[in-house]
Amino acid sequence: MTDSPAQAIVLDAKGVAKRFGAVVALRDASLQVARGQIVALMGANGAGKSTFVKILTGALKPDAGHVRIRGEDSTISSPAGARRSGLVPVYQEPSLIPDLSVTDNLRLGDTPVDRFRHWVGELGLADLQMDATIKQLPLASLRILDLARALAVEPDVLLLDEMTAALPTNLVDRVLSVVRAQADAGRSVIYISHRFNEIAALCDRATVLRDGLTVGDLKIEPGIEERIVEMMLGSPVAAQTREARAVKTAAEGPPRLAVQGLATGTRLRDVSFDLRAGEVLGVVALEGQGQDELFDILAGNRKARQGRVEVNGRAVSFNHPADAIAAGLTLVPGDRAHALFMQRSVRENIAVPLLARLRNWGASSKRKEAARVGAAVERLQIDTRAQGEVRRLSGGNQQKVTIARWIAKGVETLLLFDPTRGIDIRTKRQIYALVRELADQGAAVLYYTSELAEVRLACDRAVVIFGGQVVDVIDAADADEPTLMRAAYGLTEQTEGQA
Repeated sequence: MTDSPAQAIVLDAKGVAKRFGAVVALRDASLQVARGQIVALMGANGAGKSTFVKILTGALKPDAGHVRIRGEDSTISSPAGARRSGLVPVYQEPSLIPDLSVTDNLRLGDTPVDRFRHWVGELGLADLQMDATIKQLPLASLRILDLARALAVEPDVLLLDEMTAALPTNLVDRVLSVVRAQADAGRSVIYISHRFNEIAALCDRATVLRDGLTVGDLKIEPGIEERIVEMMLGSPVAAQTREARAVKTAAEGPPRLAVQGLATGTRLRDVSFDLRAGEVLGVVALEGQGQDELFDILAGNRKARQGRVEVNGRAVSFNHPADAIAAGLTLVPGDRAHALFMQRSVRENIAVPLLARLRNWGASSKRKEAARVGAAVERLQIDTRAQGEVRRLSGGNQQKVTIARWIAKGVETLLLFDPTRGIDIRTKRQIYALVRELADQGAAVLYYTSELAEVRLACDRAVVIFGGQVVDVIDAADADEPTLMRAAYGLTEQTEGQA
């Protein structure tokens, strides 16, 4: 859309600052949004994006600066006040009560049920059961429910924090179409995403933050991606971040993990593959194809109805996550909030798996724990300025803590479920490098990703699941996005035999 005149400005934030103890989250952040505009809010993890959004929507109070809505100073002091003013957020983590049903969550938020049902259908979940308990639903569905709730109250400004990060491609397309339609209808959107293809296709402008400062406001036009990345990181990005890595030869030797005919009573129907030491095996699937159940079974969170799992040639059956961990299988879940003790320190979170091993507590054990934790922090370059509470860390650093926990313990087989969801480019590169390093040292890695481009960047090969079955196995060198997409939609002959 074309630039709007000053009188059409809906939201105008200037000089916003926020500190959490010794950590400065925002120094001088500014953002302006006109009626009918979609403005991308961009920056590396820790740049202050989520903090800025929470200030704009009343979840946090700024230490300095002002926010004007429709030309008047805002006195928003709570999310409810923001909603009354027409600003409605969809945060990066779902804001639903897990033990309540969908209907009960709507009642708590005073959400119009009819409009909610309309938007759920528009967003691709028309068959949603309203009496379903929130904790029974996959993360992608929860993101859609949060967005439908926000749309149902007809906001003037919609704030979306990594809305598509946990979504498969088919639901991403639905979301982008709905968001664009909102802008065409005269509503405004603040859109936080690390996916440049979405920014280019959807947004009108980009406001860029770095280290809590607004460092640029750019009109979206062809070729702008490189300039935005340089502004976010403060330096040119090496060419290799845009290229596939050199793929090593296939791992040899007996399987570290062998899955044969695995099925549940729901979406997972018949999945088989082998994973060897030194290999990174990608898993590609659209929403609802059984990938959640697969990882839950391997992590000991769910029982298979049929099929066989072998670890180092021995059949295993897990009744509890502790059983999987004892067998050498460790999970980094897609929702890091489920993996971390948010009000505990970085050290305490990383040290959790060590407690059972360092049994003879005393000065020697404490030194060993400190050494292992320190080595993991250094290896993953975790920002420890907010060691008092992990919840104070950026999303990228929180994800590093979930991985560092198993680095400190020692990794045999690592199950990574969408590990770079909502993570900035710099941190993604660090995680790719770490995964390759772990494989080179003999670990086996099973790597589900909702971003098709990651297969070439991180994996040796990928299994594609459609309809709860493995339908293709693709070497990373051949795993371009069109090939993976066709397979993910089932537009390929099913692979014979094991992966």
